[in-house]
Parts: sequence; C-alpha cells; structure tokens
Amino acid sequence: MIKYKRILLKLSGESLSGSHKYGIDENKLREYAGQIAELSNMGVQIAIVIGGGNIFRGLTGSSNGFDRVTGDQMGMLATVINSLALNSSLQNFNIKSRVLTSLRMEPIGELYSKEKAIQSLAGGEVVIIAGGTGNPYFTTDTASALRAIETEADIMLKGTRVDGVYSADPEKNPDSVKFNKITFDEIYSRKLRVMDLTAATLCKENKLPVLVFNMDKKGNLKKIIDGKTTGTLIT
Repeated sequence: MIKYKRILLKLSGESLSGSHKYGIDENKLREYAGQIAELSNMGVQIAIVIGGGNIFRGLTGSSNGFDRVTGDQMGMLATVINSLALNSSLQNFNIKSRVLTSLRMEPIGELYSKEKAIQSLAGGEVVIIAGGTGNPYFTTDTASALRAIETEADIMLKGTRVDGVYSADPEKNPDSVKFNKITFDEIYSRKLRVMDLTAATLCKENKLPVLVFNMDKKGNLKKIIDGKTTGTLIT
C-alpha cells in the first residue's frame, strides 16, 4: 500500500555537496536519484524542489556586498544547476523527468505552470521545479510549500541531514529532544528553525502536512511511502 500518492520532496542544496564543501557530490546525487527512482517505479507522483546553497546562497551573498535582489537571483540560478543535475541522474535510472523553471529559461527548462506540472505528474513524470518562486526575498522552503499546494500534493517531505525536528540543534546540543509529531503553532512558540515563517504559514493555512526526515539515511524515503514511522510530522 502506498500511503502518499503525490508528494512534494524538498531537498537542500547543501546535502547535494555530500563529502565536498562546495558543488555537487556525484555519489550523493546518484544515491538521491536512486531513492527517488524507486518511488517513481512504485507509482508515486513526485514533484521536487531543490535549494542552491551548495553553489550560492542569496543571504550570504548580500552580507558579502551583493545587492539582496541580485544575490537571490544568483541563488535561483544555483537551484537550476542542481535541478538539471538531478534530472540527468534520474534519466540514467530510466525515469521520465523534466525540469520546469519559475523564470523563463528555454531551452534549459520549460516555464512552470500548475497545469503543466499536474499533467506531467499524472503522466508518470518526475517534475523538478527550479528557480524558487521566481521572486527575491523568498526561500526555497517557501517555494516548496507553494508548489506543494499548487500541485495538490498529499504531503511535503523535507529531506535534511537530521532525522526530524528537535528542541535544539542536535548537531550542537546533544541534550536536545526529538519530536515525533508537532504542530505549526508549536514551531512558532518554541521558535524552532525548521523552515521560515512564510513557508510554515502557507502550510498551516492550506492544511498541508510536512514531514521532516533524514534523506541521507538510505531507505527512509521508501519507508515514508510505505507508511512506516520516521522523522517528525508537522500538522
């Protein structure tokens, strides 16, 4: 039994760098593509949004002298590079996939629209949506929430390097406590940095559940689709 028929998978750009400090780790890319391919072969409809922090992060750029709008635009282009890489890797697994971009960038990718994305998903294609929202000042978390709502996904899966939401950063605080379930209101009140407030508000207002899990642990993605408990569910 497949628990979720249609998902929006949010991947961080930093995770794609794997053992490298910068850029794309080919082994990590192949590992992610293999896990996604397994779900696609099960009949799961998959939309994906990838960050660009392994190449360029807009906020970091603006703190180093770039204009914020220019920095965010550079970050959007970084997400396109990551999306193209994942698209190519998926096709090496014989998975039908396509890149849609929030900004007009033909022939690199087709311009995103809800109708085009849903049609592709229903046709069995993995849809990778690049370029964030297409606007500065919005994170790829917000883009993920927006695209999940537009494509009528059952859930947004947020793949990270940790296995869920904790009371504090588990990489810095060994005494932090993991939550199996938590509400968006609790995220606000506890000031947990799971996603930005715009993304969380979008999800809450549109009743979109979010599952935060460790994407780097092979098998977790399939475990979620099989209905097994992993990560933290936010409702």
